[in-house]
Amino acid sequence: RMSRHAQQLRDHDINPCVAETDASAKCMDDNNYNKDMCTAYFLKYKSCRKFWHDIMMQRRRNGMKPEMPLAEERKKMLESMG
Repeated sequence: RMSRHAQQLRDHDINPCVAETDASAKCMDDNNYNKDMCTAYFLKYKSCRKFWHDIMMQRRRNGMKPEMPLAEERKKMLESMG
């Protein structure tokens, strides 16, 4: 059984970067934990976190709830950006 924190990290409504997290972990597994082989995955993850953190902060400033858009809303936001 996963801890509550681990479950939240797997929840697409809470964590917008589940796919990037998984890709980084898979890269590390596939490359015998050689971080140098996975730099691109780490950068994608970092960009994802920064992008959604900035959106969350903007929504917080604007008094919007929830502060982190749910998975379905995020998908629509990304599609509208092209």
